[in-house]
Amino acid sequence: MRPFHLAFPVKDLSAAKSFYVDVLNCKVGRSSDHWIDFDMFGHQVVAHLVDEAAHPSTNSVDGDDVPASHFGVILTMDQWHKLKENLIAHKMKFIIEPKIRFEGEPGEQATMFFLDPSGNALEFKAFKDDSSIFAK
Repeated sequence: MRPFHLAFPVKDLSAAKSFYVDVLNCKVGRSSDHWIDFDMFGHQVVAHLVDEAAHPSTNSVDGDDVPASHFGVILTMDQWHKLKENLIAHKMKFIIEPKIRFEGEPGEQATMFFLDPSGNALEFKAFKDDSSIFAK
């Protein structure tokens, strides 16, 4: 079974970190001033700081405006490439085109974002090395 990925908006990043680390015993992976990756029982959950006045629904990650609320699955690299080709064949409109993020860094990953028919943001990703899912 593959780990799931879920991202959600928060209004206070330090309060979110305190809750997920101190109460739920999650470990912290990569982070910035605007988001934190948590290892929640082997699954990747990401808190994105949302400033309602400036950006009500996105956060900058590696140069992209990432929807603060999104979910998906961490695939193998082969699964990711097959899904990408299938989406392209179905003429999917990507909100973030398939790409490699954090290239050459811990946590290097293939990622792509698109919307389902109801407007829910989906991210499917694959790590170059699964042992770096929570690497800092």
